[in-house]
Formats: sequence, structure tokens, C-alpha cells
Amino acid sequence: MTDSSDLSFNADDELPRISTGSEGLDDILGGGLDANRMYLYEGSPGAGKTTIAMQFLLEGVRQGERVLYVTLSETKQELELVAKRHGWSLEGVDVFELVTPEDSLDPELELTVLHPAEMELSETTQQVFDRVTQTNPTRVIFDSLSEMRLLAQSPLRYRRQVLALKHFFTTRRCTVILLDDQTSELGDLQLHSISHGVVMLEQLAIDYGAERRRLRVVKMRGIQFRGGYHDFVIRKGGLQIFPRLIASEHHSNYIDEAASCGNAALDTMLGGGLERGTNALFVGAAGVGKSSLALSFAVAACKRGEQVSFFVFDENIGTLMARGRSLGLDVEPWVEQGLLHLQQVDPAELSPGEFTAAVRRGVEEQGSRLVILDSLNGYLHAMPDGRFLILQMHELLSYLGQKGVISIMVLAQHGLVGPMDTPIDISYLSDAVIMLRYFEHAGIVRRALSVVKKRSGRHENTVREYRLSASGVQVGPPLSHFSGILSGTPEYTGDATQLLTDEHDNAH
Repeated sequence: MTDSSDLSFNADDELPRISTGSEGLDDILGGGLDANRMYLYEGSPGAGKTTIAMQFLLEGVRQGERVLYVTLSETKQELELVAKRHGWSLEGVDVFELVTPEDSLDPELELTVLHPAEMELSETTQQVFDRVTQTNPTRVIFDSLSEMRLLAQSPLRYRRQVLALKHFFTTRRCTVILLDDQTSELGDLQLHSISHGVVMLEQLAIDYGAERRRLRVVKMRGIQFRGGYHDFVIRKGGLQIFPRLIASEHHSNYIDEAASCGNAALDTMLGGGLERGTNALFVGAAGVGKSSLALSFAVAACKRGEQVSFFVFDENIGTLMARGRSLGLDVEPWVEQGLLHLQQVDPAELSPGEFTAAVRRGVEEQGSRLVILDSLNGYLHAMPDGRFLILQMHELLSYLGQKGVISIMVLAQHGLVGPMDTPIDISYLSDAVIMLRYFEHAGIVRRALSVVKKRSGRHENTVREYRLSASGVQVGPPLSHFSGILSGTPEYTGDATQLLTDEHDNAH
């Protein structure tokens, strides 16, 4: 995560770190920033630099520190408006405007910010030095370097002034964050080399849905940080950052036991149920009963007094609850008791990192012992590339497994009858795979299920008919004289004695 050349420590590194004002960024950095250093936050306009910078200063105010916001790009009134929209007060934040006050302007001069003709760069930096000397802050934001770059008019002069800033602040016990909107050439490596650490913020426009924002720690001398991209959103109260999940950091001890699904015949097929810390994939055509089967697992867990997190991608919660009532799986009482947590997920609005954070909240804060994702098709749509779905799902399932949580994933295949096409192959990540299929007998469309894989123990290899009725999920005896179930063209050649009766009651 950090280069070996960066792992040189001195006495100052033994001091406690300071918070960035963002819980997520502190987590990524393993505790926060080293004090009395200069850092760089860079990103395009609108990426969230000003917001996270203000969070850094407001954290200082909460700690009783003196803080200074030096602005060349925004007025104090603009900053106060930003703070107000987030529910913040700038009381205790010293805002130093290097912007010409309106009442001192010549009406004939259309000038609102500094230009080389009105003030030399050296005079600008001297004003900053004087203000810092006068107020003696412990946290400083310099917003932004793009204006300093314009004032310098040459790369050499600009670099000299940035070095002058760094040398000045090294003589003071002060943590400085420079903001840069990346209006210079792509990748200002000189600025990176000067800074103790670099954090990059990005705003990405996708083909459909809300824009996505992500953050990456490019460099951090002497600090072991969590590398890669981390999703974040800007909401009232500041940046909400979702650190990338690393499953190996979250191991917990749990009792290794099998949990019943609430149906004796299905438990028999599964060799006693699903073991704690394992996951199961329900795969089949649309409407074959995957979600209803998952709902029966959720109700069985609630009856045991366990917390359940059910993430709904493909239908609204009202429809899910109504379908449950029609199947004798009324989930409303469990929702009211706080055992079943139904969460609607809009893939167009929710980033993968935010979804992962929601799953973690369900496990770590609500104590969920069963997590259901209905369905992976909706989750796939939230990903910019299917390759990332495999990687992120692997990490999420590993995390849930190490927490002793049972996870159920629903995956709809393309097509209704005949050969089926799966949008993404995730079966190798699954500890158990339950396949659901339509089949026809005597002019009636029926449903069959089979457990085609189970890593954690023996399971039944038979095919059984099942149906959804007002009394819930019913599973029949093993069917002989059955062929073609795995090829997608099931054919039952036996008689009706092995089939479930009262088929006319099945309204689903």
C-alpha cells in the first residue's frame, strides 16, 4: 500500500494521528492523518473537495483548535452557504479571503478576484504567511492551487511558491491541506512529490442514473492505507465515504450449525438445511418461485428469533409483502417486530460501495444472521462492468461467511422454457446451488427443484416437484422417470401418482 521508501519514521510519527473529519477516510487511512504535514486533495470541480476540506476544519473546531480557511476561489458568503446547506456553522473557522472586497472596487473595474496586474504572487503568499503568523492555526485549508497557478504564469515560479508554502509551514505546528482542481496538465507529479500525502476525488458520469463519485489515496508517506477506489456520496452533513471491503479484516467466531429452511422436505434435500457461514444460489427462470422460496427462508429465520436483511432489487416492497400474504408467508408482523429488515434498492441510484455498506450495517449494527439479495440481476446493473461484480461479490460473500451469516442470492436466467442463459456465472462462488425449473405434465405447467451443489455436506441428488400455494411452499416426494431437468427441457415420463395433488389450488 505504501512504498518501502516511504516507511521511514521519526519521533513525530509516534504522535497520535488527527481525524480528517470523515469517518470513512479515517478508516481508509487506518486512523487519520499525521499532524504537522502538508497534504493535497485533488479532483475536478464538483468532486467534493471543498466539502471534505470543511469537514477537516470543523473537526478541528470540535477539538478546540484554531483553524484557518484561505480562499482564492470562493467568497466567505459562498462558503457560508455551502456550510448552511450541510447544517454546519462556520463559527470558529477563520475564513481569510484573498478576494478583493466589493466595497473597495473601482466601479469601472470589472474585477472580483486577484489577477497578476493587481497583486503579485509573492504578495499573495506573504499575506497568507502574515495571517498564519497572526492567528497561529493548527489546521489550514488552502483553496485553491489553480488560482496560484494562474498568478504564477510559469511552472517554475508556481513550483517555487508552493515550495515556499511548504517550507513556511514546516516551521509551524500546523497541518495543511492544499486543494487543486486539476486544471493543469494531467497528473502534476511535482506537486505530488512535495506533498506528504495525496487524495484524489473523482466524479463519473455513467450512461444512466445518478453520477458516481469515488476516492483514492494516491500516496501517504509512512501510513499503511487501504488502496484502490472507494465509493462516496455527498449528502447533507458532508461526504459519506464507503471504504472498500476487505473480508479478511472481519473474522468472527460463530457456532457451526445447520439452519432449517422451515420445510422438512427441503431440509432433507439440503442434508439438514443451510450451514452458518455459507451461501446459496437460487437459479431459475422468471416467475418460477425463486423469490418466494427465499422469502420462506426469511420467515423461518424470523420464527427462530433471528434478524434478517432482505434487499429487494427487482420489485417493490409492497408487492413482495402482498405475495407473501397470498402464500401464507405474512412478513408484516416480523417487520413490525424489527426482525425482518426489507430494503428497496435502486441500482441506478446506489453505488456498489454504498450497497456493501448497507449489508455491513445489517450484519454489524442490526445483527442479521441471514442476508438475502433479490436479485443478482439487479445488482449486476449497478456495476459498470460484470468483471467487477465477480470480484466484489467474492469479497462480500467471504465477509458474510467469516461473520457466520447465511446468505441467499437469487439469479434469474434468460428465458422461460428450453435452454437457459445465465447473465453471469457466479455458481463457483456459491456453497450451494438450488435449481428451479418449469416442466409440463398432462397439459399442466408445474415446477421442479433440485439441489445440484452443496459444499458443506451431503445432499439429496433427486428432483422433486414443488408448488406455491396459500399454505406456503410445498415440496413433493422424489420424482423418478424424470429426465432433461439440467438441460432446460425437463420431461416427466412417469404417472401422476408421484405428483402433488390439488394442482388447481396453485395460483402462482
